[in-house]
Amino acid sequence: MNLSDLLKDSAYKLSQFKPAQIAALEAGMTLKTTDKATTPYVTCLVRGKPIKLTPEEAVRQLYVMVLKDDLGYPVSRMELEYGVTFGREKKRADICIFDKDKPTTPYILVELKKPKLKDGKEQLKSYCNATGA
Repeated sequence: MNLSDLLKDSAYKLSQFKPAQIAALEAGMTLKTTDKATTPYVTCLVRGKPIKLTPEEAVRQLYVMVLKDDLGYPVSRMELEYGVTFGREKKRADICIFDKDKPTTPYILVELKKPKLKDGKEQLKSYCNATGA
């Protein structure tokens, strides 16, 4: 199984990622087979533990590679599924990069959305307002 197989029934595309990044993610894939299905897993680049590789998770891992390899942000300053609090309500941003001088302060928030989804920008603005990122 490769990433094209994983994404074939979704609207996600790989055109914005480098072939080397796609190959690296595919090389790290393992398959777990049960009576009902074969499921791809990969070791998360940030959390360091095996995670089920869904189309959204594949795109998230590829964006982590872009942030790390192309933009120079160390994985040690990243957190996935970062909790953002709005009063009593708590949401999660897909990727948080923390400030290098204030390691508990969000510096950049990344919110990944399905292609053609319109509400992502407003959601990201609200996350940035809530955290000061």
